[in-house]
Amino acid sequence: MRILQKEGGFRFGMDAVLLADFARVEARDRVADFGTGTGILPLLLTGREKGARIDAFEIQPDMADMAARTMALNGLEERVTVHVLPVEQAASVVPDGSLDAIICNPPYGQPGQTLRNPSETLSLARHQTKAGLRGWLTMAYRLLKGKGRLAMIYPAPRMLELMRQLSDAHLEPKRFRLVYPYADKPANLVLIEAQKDARPMLHPMPPLIVYEPDGSMTPELRRIYHLTDSSAQ
Repeated sequence: MRILQKEGGFRFGMDAVLLADFARVEARDRVADFGTGTGILPLLLTGREKGARIDAFEIQPDMADMAARTMALNGLEERVTVHVLPVEQAASVVPDGSLDAIICNPPYGQPGQTLRNPSETLSLARHQTKAGLRGWLTMAYRLLKGKGRLAMIYPAPRMLELMRQLSDAHLEPKRFRLVYPYADKPANLVLIEAQKDARPMLHPMPPLIVYEPDGSMTPELRRIYHLTDSSAQ
């Protein structure tokens, strides 16, 4: 598979790869990707035979165009549709209660709390809008089927804040996995799965440690990247 990206623009990172592995998406599921950016998540899901149909939403026309061309480059036009729409308008093209799963790698920066990037494309990709996540979670609840799933990745220090917002939107956190850069360092990311109208009950997963002390990939990260021992060197 191939992906189009701008050298000086936003480019996908490890967080997308971790989320694609974590998300519980079946081969027959209808899925949405909120804020698809380069289109990396639909690409990774289809490469893992996850999702029969994927609607990907991107507010930036140039990014959406690249994502659509990436899908065409890989022969995925009939399986993945890229919409140049804000997530808050997703219901205009996706029927209510029609999705089995939603994946979301949202902007991490909070308005007023991080330095904004001078490039508009990078800024939109990395910083939340003034409305924050509330509108996205409201739309996720509207589009998901009963007991449908939302999988997200988010900064670990803000895990409690995210879980509260999910619960307020009637998307109950069910599974979570903390991501540690090294075994002796604090977690920097958290993977969370929430379920529509579910009962409160958290299921912690084993920690995901990214690097060995010498900086090499851990066996778990090599599994996620589908690498053999020899190809990871």
